[in-house]
Amino acid sequence: MAIYDIVKFPNPVLTTPANPVKSVTPNVLKVLDNLAETMKYANGIGLAAPQVNILRRLAVVDVEDGRGRLDLINPVIVEGRDEAIGPDGCLSIPGLFGDTMRYRYIRVRMLDRSGQEVEIEETDFRARAIQHEIDHLDGILFTSKAIRLYREEEMRREANQKKG
Repeated sequence: MAIYDIVKFPNPVLTTPANPVKSVTPNVLKVLDNLAETMKYANGIGLAAPQVNILRRLAVVDVEDGRGRLDLINPVIVEGRDEAIGPDGCLSIPGLFGDTMRYRYIRVRMLDRSGQEVEIEETDFRARAIQHEIDHLDGILFTSKAIRLYREEEMRREANQKKG
């Protein structure tokens, strides 16, 4: 496996919609595995192919909830409900975080690793992470959806104030 270089904002690839995957090939599976390796190396919970300069509708998510990695191939949200404000951050915009409105429940249609169309249902933090990655595939950054943006230092300061 390989570790990709993560593209940083303001690279225009981050705001360019990705192209659908025509078929699940060994190369597509290799890209997914490399995305996962890169995500882990960068201490992330999700990574989309455009973030490594590959304009294909591919992403991986692993929120470390014991359910393992989820590979997303041509994902489309077909249902979403129960919006809630929550935290967002991005490996392509290090040190910047925000509060965004996202669905707590989603149903997603996509291809699995064998190329079969499947639908999955996800909730809470895993659903939030999937929506963030699908946004990347559509050329949308969390900063355009943020209700409030803050730097890492502000986040630490607020956390320390809550403790003390």
